[in-house]
Amino acid sequence: MELVVLSGKGGTGKTTIATALCELNEKVVRVDCDVDAPNLYLYYNGEDVEKKDFFKGKKATIDKSSCVECSKCEDICRFDAIKNFNIDKFLCEGCGACTHVCDYNSIELEDEKTAQTFITKLDNGIISRAKMEIGSDGSGLLISDIRKNAKKFNENNDLVIIDGSPGIGCAVISSITGADLALIVTEPTKSGLEDLKRVVSLCEHFGILTMVCINKYDINEDMSFNIQEFIKTKNIQLVGEIPYDETIVKSINELKPITLYKDSIANEAIQTMWSNIKKLGGI
Repeated sequence: MELVVLSGKGGTGKTTIATALCELNEKVVRVDCDVDAPNLYLYYNGEDVEKKDFFKGKKATIDKSSCVECSKCEDICRFDAIKNFNIDKFLCEGCGACTHVCDYNSIELEDEKTAQTFITKLDNGIISRAKMEIGSDGSGLLISDIRKNAKKFNENNDLVIIDGSPGIGCAVISSITGADLALIVTEPTKSGLEDLKRVVSLCEHFGILTMVCINKYDINEDMSFNIQEFIKTKNIQLVGEIPYDETIVKSINELKPITLYKDSIANEAIQTMWSNIKKLGGI
């Protein structure tokens, strides 16, 4: 069973809730698919048992020993990545145009390392995650690789909880493809509702069972009501309403899951939500 936690935008509390849900299970495989800003691992002390380089795309390199400085490569490069016969790796798109105009075969395209992937072993499971190289961008291929790594180490078919990327882009599509259940975390604002509509539409397209959680629902109960009315029209279950709780801020500052704070009203609401998810999602 794979549960992916999504949000229409960053900052809704997606990772806080994903971490809490992980803590409510004895054995769970954690997957951090928010590769542009991974932070799930910060809540845990673990040991990296696997580390691999991830390559995506190519970058041009110039062999100065054979280059005659004819400037053809600079003239053809539409990305202005070649200046004074040096290639700016951040501007090069690996299109290969420069290799075709070089009469001396001085330019080659080489595989580009864009990230490192990790399997981090914890007391109760693993985290599959990645660390991007400077200037790299998150890709669906990288997220697919992270999810494959998690499956490889999931020998006992434990529950998989995926902290997905925010938004509706390629990274999100790669996060939800093949998942069994999506939990969308939203917030009671106008932009929160509009973002929710987009993510719901994406989940509908992929035919994934979808549930919704309203975080900090009590800061604007009118908007929370509007969100409830919208998901009713979509026949989607509202599985949780989490109240505003300053203990959440404390848990983030201390890098501890909110489930460790027994007096937290948010913790209580998340536990109730998890019971609803298990009942409706067949977990």
